[in-house]
Amino acid sequence: MSDIRYADNASLEAVADFIEAAIAGRENAQMAVPGGRTPGPYLAELAKRDVCWGNVQIWLTDDRCVPTDHAASNYGLLKKHLGASDVYITPLAEDLEPPHFDLVWLGMGADGHIASLFPNMDPRPDGEPQIVRNTPDPLPPEAPFDRVSLNMAALTNSDAIMLLLSGDEKRAVLDAAIAGENDLPVARLLSAATCPITIFWSSS
Repeated sequence: MSDIRYADNASLEAVADFIEAAIAGRENAQMAVPGGRTPGPYLAELAKRDVCWGNVQIWLTDDRCVPTDHAASNYGLLKKHLGASDVYITPLAEDLEPPHFDLVWLGMGADGHIASLFPNMDPRPDGEPQIVRNTPDPLPPEAPFDRVSLNMAALTNSDAIMLLLSGDEKRAVLDAAIAGENDLPVARLLSAATCPITIFWSSS
């Protein structure tokens, strides 16, 4: 299991500091970012900082299989949150080959899923291809779309992983995964990763 570290401070500023430190000073930084609304405040904070976005290539950890201008598109949300014209974001497609990342930023669902790798799937750490398409089961009513996702091999091909979550329910799922008490996707991530994993958790 990888080196797992709990951050002392899970404030918006502390998370943004961590992300900025992971990509600062690199000529071609590679970062994977989750979709949905959760990253919004952190990305907005980063957008206000003196980050050389022209040196950063951003990948999504996963997306809904909709056009990029669709309201449910994680790509579209990411563009909106960052608001910088020189930000280069790679739309996920099954024929792409993900790079080695400087930072992979993940959230986690209450069911232990990460990116769009769900408990009813079998996300093997050495699987191919590294970008996979799947249908969540059950389909969430707020986003009833197929998904495309980095697989476990791509998510763990990184110098660092940041896991951001909130709430006691998710903390209990994560603690059980760390203790080896479940085999959910987050537990498989912890087992497969060889880089440090920093966990930012808040109670709400």
